[in-house]
Amino acid sequence: MNQLDISKQAQILACLCEGNSMRATCRLTNVAKKTVERLLVNAGTACAAFHDEKMRNLTCKVIQVDEVWSFTYSKQSNVPEHLKDRDDVGDTWTWIALDADTKLIPSWRVGKRGATDAYWFIHDLAGRLAHRVQLTSDGHRPYLEAIESAFGTEIDYSMLIKIYGREPLKVEARYSPPACIGTRTRRIIGKPIRSLVSTSYIERQNLTLRMNNRRFTRLTNGYSKKLENHRHMCAIYFVCYNFVRVHHSLRCTPAMEAGISDHIWTLEEIAGLLETI
Repeated sequence: MNQLDISKQAQILACLCEGNSMRATCRLTNVAKKTVERLLVNAGTACAAFHDEKMRNLTCKVIQVDEVWSFTYSKQSNVPEHLKDRDDVGDTWTWIALDADTKLIPSWRVGKRGATDAYWFIHDLAGRLAHRVQLTSDGHRPYLEAIESAFGTEIDYSMLIKIYGREPLKVEARYSPPACIGTRTRRIIGKPIRSLVSTSYIERQNLTLRMNNRRFTRLTNGYSKKLENHRHMCAIYFVCYNFVRVHHSLRCTPAMEAGISDHIWTLEEIAGLLETI
């Protein structure tokens, strides 16, 4: 068990949830790296169990889902030959579901971007919802089978498919990369309301995730070296996002808006969850 007092634990969690790397957190808190790593594992385990318990029978109405890319150990193209058969190195995708009304994140999953992880992610989400919802995803094909398997016909589901093309070249530019030049909507199941077909909120949440979780920040050496630690940090981040962080437009936390919590949690309360493991 970690021997730090609860205020120091809260200080470390605050650093990790504000975009600091492990070593930066050590310097700011004057705590050894192994101690920070141990707290990360313990807090991640406690937060994952707490989230699993609290996110049940949710009354969400409109859900948006998306996947966020990162990598573990090295980028996929740089994975050593002797590690190419392992699932815990290379490209790592975090699947996220977001309630468009309360901005609550009821479910997430860290894994690959294939059909298997899509299946488990969507089935986990379905098990947390109390009634029929409208759901929007991008054009990623594994969603089709996963959503049909988890919900059957008891859902209003549509895809928002981005159309990519090349913008006109500027005079001084030699190459113009493909850019999103439009979208089209595809109804899949049920009768989704067209005005609610959107992935804007979840894509904005992806930016928040990259800004506040160092392991998702591009072009840095703060990426995860172990998949287990990546999952632990995601658990801490999502619990803090739902229960601690006040959403700017809501003026309260997503958990309060969803009726799951009656107050803004402190990081000391999050650290107190370690006593439950």
